Amino acid sequence: MAGGWLIGVMLQPPGEPKPLLHYFAVGHEDQGKSEWTAVDWAGRAGRVAESPLDGQEPVEAIRPLSLTKMKTLGLAPGEVRELGWRHPRRWLTG
Repeated sequence: MAGGWLIGVMLQPPGEPKPLLHYFAVGHEDQGKSEWTAVDWAGRAGRVAESPLDGQEPVEAIRPLSLTKMKTLGLAPGEVRELGWRHPRRWLTG
């Protein structure tokens, strides 16, 4: 059972020619709620992509996060952590 989700949102920050994948850790069990929460947060950093780009959806639930993983990385239930543009390797292991 997931305690949260790792979500990727395609957004176009000011000055960038095309949307980039921005990562969020969201401490909600429900995948849909996690996706919408990540989109809300992404809107603060730029314009969220409105359609797929090169076969990638604008919002993607990348992986569920176990409660153990959340605790290890300091994500509380209900919390959102903006992880940035870099591939979040720590969040993807075990």
